[in-house]
Formats: sequence, C-alpha cells, structure tokens
Amino acid sequence: MNKHIKKEGSFSKDLTFLKKHTDIIVLQQGKSALVIAPQYQGRVMTSTTNLSEGAGFGWINKKTVEAGFLTEEERKGRLEDQIYIFGGEERFWLGPEGGQFSIFFKPEDDFEFSNWKTPAVIDTETFTLVSQKENTAKFKHSCELINKSGTVFKMGIGRTVTILNKEEVEAIINNKISDKLEFVGYQTNNQITNIGENSWSPKTGLPSIWMLGMYNPSPETTVVIPFVKGDESELGEKVNDTYFGKISGDYLQIKDDVLFFKGDGTKRGKIGIGPKRTKGVAGSFDANGGVLNLITYNKQEAKHGYVNSIWEEQEEPFSGDVLNAYNDGSPEPGVPPMGPFYELETSSPAAALKPNETMVHIQTTIHLQGDEVALNKIAEQVLGVSLNEITNAF
Repeated sequence: MNKHIKKEGSFSKDLTFLKKHTDIIVLQQGKSALVIAPQYQGRVMTSTTNLSEGAGFGWINKKTVEAGFLTEEERKGRLEDQIYIFGGEERFWLGPEGGQFSIFFKPEDDFEFSNWKTPAVIDTETFTLVSQKENTAKFKHSCELINKSGTVFKMGIGRTVTILNKEEVEAIINNKISDKLEFVGYQTNNQITNIGENSWSPKTGLPSIWMLGMYNPSPETTVVIPFVKGDESELGEKVNDTYFGKISGDYLQIKDDVLFFKGDGTKRGKIGIGPKRTKGVAGSFDANGGVLNLITYNKQEAKHGYVNSIWEEQEEPFSGDVLNAYNDGSPEPGVPPMGPFYELETSSPAAALKPNETMVHIQTTIHLQGDEVALNKIAEQVLGVSLNEITNAF
C-alpha cells in the first residue's frame, strides 16, 4: 500500500539535505516526526508518519535551499528579488496580498507581477527560537510593515509548533486511529500583536495571519473541501474560482456541499471558500501513496471580515476567503511552473487590534497513511465523503 516508502525524496533524505543547508529543529512523537527551519520563519519544512523509512509530505525547493540567501547584487533580475520559494508544508505568512491595503505592493505601483514583492519579515528574516522541548518549538519576531495605502504596522509575531500524540490527534478528528494506520499530526499557534501606539483601523487597512502548506503533487492527488449547503443569497457563492481565471471541470468539481480539486501540480488554479461557507476543515487524498491529509483551524468571530487578496483596487477589501487551495502549473505558455506543488491555506480574520492586543490563529495538520478501510472511515467522518468518491471525482 505505502508505495512512497523508501523512494527517492523520502523524509530521511530530505532531512539529510536540509541539515546541510540550514539550521533545523526536529520534533518527534513515537515514529512520527517533523522538521522546522528557524531561518525560514519557523516553517515546518516536511513531516513523516515513519521517521526511519517514511515519505516526507512537504514539497521542498531544493535548488533554492541549496543556493541559500543571495546578495542584493545577485538577486537583481531573479525571482529571489521578489520571493524565496523554499517550499515547506506549513509557513507563516501575512495578508493581504492584493488591493489598496496590500503589504506586497508599494503605494505608487500597479498590480503587475514585476512590482509584487514579499515583505522581508516573511521571506528573508529569521525568527528567534525562544524555547525548545521534545515536542514543541516556540519562536518570536518583531517587524514594521507598510501597506499600499502607506499605513505603518508595528507588529510582534509569535509562533509555536507542537507535534501531537495519538490521543490529541484522535480528539481533533473525533475518531480512533486504527493500528493499521501510521500518522503524524502537529498544531501551530500563530500570533500577531500590535506593538505600536495607534490602533489598526479598517479605514487604513488591516493585516491578517495567513498559513500556507506546500505539498508534493501527484496525478492521483485530489483536494477535498466540504462546505455549508445553502442559498447563495444568504451564504455567498459556493466557491471563488476566479483568482487566476475560471477553472475547468476536469480540475474542479463542485457538488451541493463539497468540492473536489486536482492537486497534480500541472495546471495553475486557485480556489477560495468564504467565512459563511467554511466548515473549518479541508483535506486531500493521494490514492497512489494511500495518504489522507487533513487541515483544521480555529474558527472565530470575524467582526471586520477577512482580507481580500485579489490584485486590484477593491470595493470590498474585507470580503476575502478564509480557506484556499492552489494547484501549481505554468503561469503562462512557455514559462515553467514554480514547483510543481499544491497548497492548502487558511487565514485569520482581519486584525483590527488596539495597542498590545493580539490575534491568534491556530492551524492543525494531520497526515494518515495505510489501510484503506481505516482511512475511509476517517474521510467519511471528517470530510463527509468516501475515498471512492474522492478517487472517482475526475
């Protein structure tokens, strides 16, 4: 069943590679383990259900990791001048990406890719390791950000990564884990604090916490997102699939209360679920490796909505999505994909924080691998669909 085991690019090989090129922290719980890189903002680079012989689930951009951080001169004219794509299966980011309150564009710039630049705090700055135990690593950082409207945010950042034991994973998925399954689960507690003297206001823009996970794609990987059934006039559209142009039916299938989206890394597309539609969970299934991946987050009140990341001047800057999935592919004919990879993403509400106030966003990532009958039971309970429905969606 576990066809990925002992193949090139497995967890132990990724671990050896990462150790050569950056400082890393390994958290372990039984056979499961994960790797964190403090230099890359405390991101989880990859994880495994079996430390000695299991596959690694995070997509790692080995070329970029190997090259390391470049000088300003070396970066000129290269993608690294705009973003270092190191990969990693859960990274701390900040929104919004687009709109008049974007933190990725300068006030005078048009929404062109050549003007898009990732803020240093989520690209090149190292997070400080505050403490480390066998199952937890805690980081902190502080920064000053300016949005496209010229608003300055003085921000404190906190991030704690914890690897979970069996009982904790079972409590989250509300299901017993069969002895026929291997698993790894971890939770990250992500915080932003207003450390300035002024309150953050919707009139001048609000930031948000944005978590993104890059996973290894395969022709047999399908993303699954259940959503609340109901009228569009009350709940909004079922899915926003216009980020990079409409997605064709051979890549996206939308049912009454669930969608299926290909995670094969060959065709670029992004989808989003709004706050009234979300059930607080998303997942994917790799039929080839027999791996079920699950993401959950803390659903919380969003008094000021969710930031809108679409690249345009926005009429509704706080009508954004809470949960996203992205499939990588060529951005335009003849241009290679960034990865290939696919992503699952979650966002906190827009953070209208007074001085010393904090916004918390908690995300949990779980990978389960092995016996299909046991996996199917969990898929049906957590995602509301069978493995059969997932594998036959396309």
